Amino acid sequence: MGDSYVTFLVLGIVLVVVDGQLIYHGGKAYLKRAAYDAEQASGMMKLTAVLFHLVVLGLLALVSIIDVNTGDAVKNVVVRLGVVLLLLALAHGATMAILARIRDRQMQQQLADQMAEEHRIYEERQLEERQAHIGEPRPAPKIETPYSPR
Repeated sequence: MGDSYVTFLVLGIVLVVVDGQLIYHGGKAYLKRAAYDAEQASGMMKLTAVLFHLVVLGLLALVSIIDVNTGDAVKNVVVRLGVVLLLLALAHGATMAILARIRDRQMQQQLADQMAEEHRIYEERQLEERQAHIGEPRPAPKIETPYSPR
């Protein structure tokens, strides 16, 4: 179990680190396009990458203690790596779904802020137009009573 166990752990850790780096760099660019500034996107992705690494390395540790006996040390490593790759794919997909949700919320907030700003500008223009017409004489309002002739 010694050599195959170490081989499994080394290969598993390399896979986790490589995928984590791909998520970090790709996610940072993904979040920047959603109006995050570079510093905010980087900070958010560092937190996300740390969470990803901790979860997947924990899964790797759990998978490493599962006894697989195919009769061949190489096959044992391949079976364990297959399980790790499937768990890695699930963790990768979950992380991307979380990033998409964060990005969607940011874009919705940006749209709401933009609409609020446009409404504020519209209200200011309406107020300016009303103030410009104050100096002009306005026609007297028509008052109708229910019994007045038409």
